Amino acid sequence: MPIFNQSIRRKIVGIALGLIVLMLVTSILSMVMSSQVGVLLDELTNRYIPAYGHLARTNIRSLERALALRRMVMTKMQSPSDEEAYAARLREFEETDRRIEEEAEGARRLINAIIDDPRTPSDNAALARIEIRIETAVTDLRRDLDEDHARLLKQVDARQMAEARGTLEHIDALRDQFNQKIDAIRGDMLTQVFFSTAQVIGHQRQAMIISGIVTMLAAIVGFVFALLVSSGITRPVRLLLAGTREVEAGRFDKAITVSTQDEIGELAAAFNRMIEQLRHNERIRETFGRYIDPKVVQGLIDRPEVAMDGQRRVMTIMFCDMSGFTSMSEGMTPRGLVKVMNHYFTVMSGPIRNNRGIIDKYIGDAIMSYWGPPFIEEDEQALLAGLAAIEMAEQVPALQKQLPDLLGIRAMPVPCDLRIGIATGEVLTGSIGSELMMSFTVMGDAVNLASRLDLVNKVYGTRILISQATADAIGAGLELREIDRLAVAGQSAPQAIFEVMGKTGMLSAAQESLRLHYVAGLAAYRLRCFDEARIAFNAALESFPGDGPSRTLLARIAQFDAHPPAADWDGAWRLDAK
Repeated sequence: MPIFNQSIRRKIVGIALGLIVLMLVTSILSMVMSSQVGVLLDELTNRYIPAYGHLARTNIRSLERALALRRMVMTKMQSPSDEEAYAARLREFEETDRRIEEEAEGARRLINAIIDDPRTPSDNAALARIEIRIETAVTDLRRDLDEDHARLLKQVDARQMAEARGTLEHIDALRDQFNQKIDAIRGDMLTQVFFSTAQVIGHQRQAMIISGIVTMLAAIVGFVFALLVSSGITRPVRLLLAGTREVEAGRFDKAITVSTQDEIGELAAAFNRMIEQLRHNERIRETFGRYIDPKVVQGLIDRPEVAMDGQRRVMTIMFCDMSGFTSMSEGMTPRGLVKVMNHYFTVMSGPIRNNRGIIDKYIGDAIMSYWGPPFIEEDEQALLAGLAAIEMAEQVPALQKQLPDLLGIRAMPVPCDLRIGIATGEVLTGSIGSELMMSFTVMGDAVNLASRLDLVNKVYGTRILISQATADAIGAGLELREIDRLAVAGQSAPQAIFEVMGKTGMLSAAQESLRLHYVAGLAAYRLRCFDEARIAFNAALESFPGDGPSRTLLARIAQFDAHPPAADWDGAWRLDAK
C-alpha cells in the first residue's frame, strides 16, 4: 500500500523508523572506518615504530660491542693477567654481540608481520627488501667478525700487540661498515614509517569526509522523506483550512479533493459532506428568504424557542400601500398587473431592508414591515423607519416613469402614489397560526394604528404619517410637522399625528414657511379661533400650494361655519366620523 494511504500514526512511525535506520547506517559506517583507522594506527605504533627502534638499537649495540671488545683486550693485556676479570669481560662482549642479532631479528620479525597483515595497505616489496638487507648485513657482519675475533684472541694471548692493534682497526672498519648499512636501512625504514603515518592520516581524513558526506546524505534523505510524508499530511490540512475559510465567508461551492485515505482523508470527506449539507441548507434559506425576511429566518434557526413562546416588545410598525391600486388593477391584464406589482414591491422593499427593517408580509398592494429588538436597538428603530419612509417616497417619481415603460404604454390609466403609516408601541412577536402552518409576525395596537395611519393619508393628502410615540422617539432626527389629533376607535384619548417632511436640515424655504403657518393655524383651530386659523392655513397654501393638510382643515372649518362643533369638542378628528 502506498505511504500516503497509511494512517497518520503509521506515517509518523515510518518517518521515525526511517531516520533511525539512517542513523544506524551512518553509525555503523563510521565505526567501520574508525576501526580501519585503528588498525593502521595500531600497526604504526606496534610495528613500524618498534621495528625502527630495533634498528636504532642495533647501531647502539654495535658500539657497545666494540667497547666491550676493547675492555676485554685491555684486561687481557694487564700484567699480571686477571683471568677472572678477563672471563667477565668476555661474557660481557658475548652478551652485547648476541644483542645485536636479537635487535636485528626483532626488526625483521615486525617487518614480516607488517608484510603478512592483509588488512593494511603497506609497501610490501620495499619492506621485503629492507628485511633482506637487515639479514644480509647481520650475516656479513657475523661472518667477517668471527674470523677477526678468533685472530684477535690469539694475538692477545701471544701478546702480539702490534698485530692485535691491526686486527682491532679492521674490526672497527667492519663495525663502521655495518653501522652505515644499518643507517641506510633505518633511513629506508623511516620512509616506510612516514608512509604508514601518511596512510593513517589519510584514512582518518577520508573517514571524516566520508562520515560527513554520509551524514549529510542521510540528513538529506531523511529530510526529503519527512518532507514527502509531511506534505501528504499538511497539504490536505491546508486544503481543509482554505475550505473552512470559504465556509466562514459564506461560500459553499468549493469541495475538497480527497487525496489520502488516512484520518485527514476521512476528515476531508466528512468536510465535503458537511459542505453539501450547508449548501442544501443555504438553498433552503435562500428559498425561505424569498417568502420570509432573512433576518427572521436566521432568528428562527438560531432561537426557535423565542418564536414559539412569543415575547412582548416595543417595536415600530410601518404600513405602505399604493394609492389608486384598485382602479389601476381593473384596467390591466393579470400578467401586466403581476409585473407592475413585482417591480413596485422590489423598489419599495429596498429602502426598508437598507435601513435594517423586517418585511413581515405583502398584503395586496400593501407592505407591512417592522423595526425593533432583537434585530436592532430599541432607541434607533423609529428613526430608521422614518428614514426608510423618506427613501421610499423619493422613489415615487422614478416609479411613475418606470411603470408605463414596463407595461409598454404611454401613461398609466390612474396616477400612482404612495401612502405610509408608522406607529410605535408594545406588540406581541412570535409564531402565529395553526399546527399545519405558522407565520412569524407582530400583533397589537401599534400594528392597527400604523394600518389606520396609512389610510388616514388619503384624508389629509399626505404621504407619510406617524404616531405620537414614533415622533417622540425620532425627536430632532427628522423634520416633522404635527398634522392633527386623531381619535381611533378602541382608544380612550386622542393622540397627535405627525407628517415626516424630510431629513433634518433638508427642508426648503417654502416648506419651512408652510410648517410655520400651519403650526399657527393648527393652534388657532384648536382654540376655535377659526377666522385666524383660516388666515394661517391660507398663508400656508400660499407658501406651498396644494398642501393637503391645510386644505383638509380649511374644508373642516367651512363645515363648522354651517354646523359648529359641540361644546365638548376637543379639537380631535375621529377616524370613524364622516
